[in-house]
Amino acid sequence: MKSLEELLAIKAKMQDKVAVRTSSGDIRVVVGMATCGIAAGARPVLNAFVEAVSKEELGDRVTVTQTGCIGICQYEPVVEVYEKDKEKVTYVNMTAERVKDVVEKHIKGGKPVTEYTIGAAKL
Repeated sequence: MKSLEELLAIKAKMQDKVAVRTSSGDIRVVVGMATCGIAAGARPVLNAFVEAVSKEELGDRVTVTQTGCIGICQYEPVVEVYEKDKEKVTYVNMTAERVKDVVEKHIKGGKPVTEYTIGAAKL
């Protein structure tokens, strides 16, 4: 950084991403970030959710957060979506590319992407 203006520009750019991680919206996206999840690629998934929610300006109703081990390590990266007055949806083998579908169809459209859920996984 070379100036205070540059620092303020960085702060402004990151402000909406911080809000996505700390808001208290009706929808909560939880990414499993234990060692198994990180090793399987959970960090790009978490970042993709933060970027997508921020880009779609959904930060007032969607919170993106992380947790430790969810307990189904063989299906990592695992993402759980909690909605007020609805049953939790668990997405497995998530990728940053799949995040786009989940945000568009589930978070915005209200319909879970069933082919990415634990119910569609071959147990």
